[in-house]
Amino acid sequence: MSQINIIGSGFSSLATACYLAKEGHKVTVFEKNVHLGGRAQVFKKEGFLFDMGPTWYWMPDIFERFFADFDKSPSDFYELHRLDPAYRVFFDEMNYVDIAGSLEKIIQTFESIEKGSGAKLRKFIGNAEDNYNIAIKDLVYKPGLSPLELINFKTASKLNLFFTSISKQVKRQFKNPKLQQILEFPVLFLGAKPTDTPAFYNFMNYADFGLGTWNPKGGMSEVSKAMVTLGQSLGVTYKTNQCVEKIVVENGKTRALVANDITYPSDIIVSGADYHHTEKLLDENLRMYSEKYWDKKTFAPSSLLFYVGFDTKLKNVLHHTLFFDTDFVKHSSEIYDTKEWPKNPLFYASFPSKSDDIMAPEGKEAATFLIPIAPGLKDDDNTRKHYFDMIITRLEKLTQQEVRKHILFQKSYAVNDFIKDYNSYKGNAYGLANTLFQTAFLRPKVKSNKVKNLYFTGQLTVPGPGVPPAIISGKIVSEIIAREQAYNV
Repeated sequence: MSQINIIGSGFSSLATACYLAKEGHKVTVFEKNVHLGGRAQVFKKEGFLFDMGPTWYWMPDIFERFFADFDKSPSDFYELHRLDPAYRVFFDEMNYVDIAGSLEKIIQTFESIEKGSGAKLRKFIGNAEDNYNIAIKDLVYKPGLSPLELINFKTASKLNLFFTSISKQVKRQFKNPKLQQILEFPVLFLGAKPTDTPAFYNFMNYADFGLGTWNPKGGMSEVSKAMVTLGQSLGVTYKTNQCVEKIVVENGKTRALVANDITYPSDIIVSGADYHHTEKLLDENLRMYSEKYWDKKTFAPSSLLFYVGFDTKLKNVLHHTLFFDTDFVKHSSEIYDTKEWPKNPLFYASFPSKSDDIMAPEGKEAATFLIPIAPGLKDDDNTRKHYFDMIITRLEKLTQQEVRKHILFQKSYAVNDFIKDYNSYKGNAYGLANTLFQTAFLRPKVKSNKVKNLYFTGQLTVPGPGVPPAIISGKIVSEIIAREQAYNV
């Protein structure tokens, strides 16, 4: 039995801890903040609850598969229901499209907007489902150690989809700009522009329209709490307020980590913390990647977030509401190309109290607003105030109601906070974008090639950004460790 110390307590770390504890190892998780769950922290004020991190529950099969590995199911830990409609997309004043909770209803919606698009959508989602099955069964659980992992009969038949973009694929089949934007939207969960994302990744459209949008009662933090509870039942130890300062290496092998000036012996160390930050815990000659390497990588966006309590229920919005009333391409360019504050950004809002009465006092509304922004931007209070005023003005105009006078309080969160709370490289929110040259074996490695028994998990490794991929990443690294430990015995 090995002593395995894990840095960070995000979804990937929590999953890793569970799998390794199940294998009989002694596992301790070190978390720098007071809360467990990484970005899935909760802001509580005046009876309101806000998910400060992830708010979308997609790909429910991944969560089911995780808990099934321990003879459990999500329903053993939290209450889950499917949202119908799944979300609303605004394009102009009271001009919106609702995405229903079933594919058949969505096909009808598409057909009503563009004649002939219903049949095209049915075929498009059929292909997306095929890609999803290949991705989940043959690709995303691979460790990213070799390009050979990607090669089999099924993937070879899809090779052409890696050399055209989702944007091109969508625009060839659907001419209405609204439908194009709706189909390109799920790619944002991969942290990249639709024009830079291989068409194979349209499997996210199946995750959206086919598998649906779900809500765990009490918010996404209930999922991380469930994983902690599972870990505790398996014997995992969790330590909070633990700032890991150094990874101790002797003779090319991990020996300990130092947290809050205390040395903890470690046979194996796994880091689910920011990859760039983790390597800074090593002497420079033991790091796999240089500053130049990180600077050249395409990172997923950061976010400017606002958590707002309203003293009344809002009209004309759903639990998940997207505001696509501005230029999608221009906003994307400001994030990835010019790397500047957007002049007129798209934004997303979550109103969880629309479907979950736990999230706000009776008769009141909880709201989270998110503006995707480039990582590394200068972040100050005046800038935050400017954007808050902008989106509240647009919210009032688009939904045709007064909301400003109903604001009880607001809390902001942006680049500086991601750096302070999570040591996030340039304050990014989602890790590395899943572009063609940052996919699978081209992502930072799960296993250090300079320090024996040092491993990495999370959104900068395989398979990529998002909660389901993070959980998968935890399984990937635990399986590698299990194999190598068995081989060394």
